[in-house]
Amino acid sequence: MAEDRRGQRPARSTGGARPTTGRGGKPASGKPASGGRGASGDRRTGGKPAGGRQGSGQGRPARSGDFKRPRDDQAPRTQEQSLYDGPDLPAEITGDELDRAIGAQLKGLPEKLANRIARHMVAAGRVIDEDPETAYQHTLAARARAPRLAVVREAAGEAAYAAGRYAEALAELRAAKRMNGATAYLPIMADCHRALGNPEQALKLAKSPSVANFAPEAKAEMTIVEAGARRDMGQLDAALRTLELAPLTSKSRAPWVTRLRYAYADTLEAAGRDTDALTWFHRTHAVDSDEMTDAAERAEALEKKLGV
Repeated sequence: MAEDRRGQRPARSTGGARPTTGRGGKPASGKPASGGRGASGDRRTGGKPAGGRQGSGQGRPARSGDFKRPRDDQAPRTQEQSLYDGPDLPAEITGDELDRAIGAQLKGLPEKLANRIARHMVAAGRVIDEDPETAYQHTLAARARAPRLAVVREAAGEAAYAAGRYAEALAELRAAKRMNGATAYLPIMADCHRALGNPEQALKLAKSPSVANFAPEAKAEMTIVEAGARRDMGQLDAALRTLELAPLTSKSRAPWVTRLRYAYADTLEAAGRDTDALTWFHRTHAVDSDEMTDAAERAEALEKKLGV
């Protein structure tokens, strides 16, 4: 794999597949607990929280003396229990912030369980950009409670990807794809293969028939990954040809155009075509109104190198 993968990996949001979890937020998910128990309590207690006995077996109401305080020497939480608990949830997150389309997929769950999952998903969405590892831990807590929901698994996959946990991301997105048949995850899955040192597998996904029907943004992301896989294999000419077949000269100023142009400029420089690379870094900067790339700095460095 190329040492520097800037401009060669897809944005997390790929044609609507982004498992965003909150308004202005992002993903979420969690680790399966045994038997799929949730926040509503252990199934063996009839939906009552574990530890909340209703009596001594004779049908009388529970009295305060029936409840035992935890011993001071109580064993610490196991790793599995800690993952189920997840990071602390901010009190201001209620779960109502969750995107309605995602929240609708939690409707079949008990109310308390669905709310806990929703809160973890919203919390993950709020921190995924600045603290992806914590976001991933929130998604594990959600997945522990609902491992058979595709929206939860895809959220876990996106958070794992953001945290650089590529094997976990690939496994989660594969699971989500089996559940709902969605193909919009393919660019991220392909990039996970690249990160794991399997560019050939990335190319196989890039050639999937469904890619032809992708929206322009998702198609651009797959093109970027495909070109990156070619670079990983030392096939710079093939990487350039892949990018040249994409709409590099589109008049759109959408982020995917910026990302395509940047990937092309970066690959031109890697191929030793500095003059052409300079031109395309300038063209990238021209449509990069949000300054999502360092195209201006790359252009300046090439100008100094070329003495322009």
